[in-house]
Amino acid sequence: MVGLRLELEPGSIRDSDPIFGEGLGLDSIDALELVVLIEEEFGVAVPDDEQAREIFSTIGTLGDFLEAETS
Repeated sequence: MVGLRLELEPGSIRDSDPIFGEGLGLDSIDALELVVLIEEEFGVAVPDDEQAREIFSTIGTLGDFLEAETS
């Protein structure tokens, strides 16, 4: 499985960084890949609605979601 290709050093990514746009720079295709990776890797269902926008707003909100769903 091929993961997302980010041109950032992992240590430079902050929890408050937006996932899309100027943050990590991901686009809509990346969003689909990210959802598939998360569902396969963590075995959680990602909502397909406004809640998903909140979950994927920053690295921190995504981490909080994964922690809550896998605990």
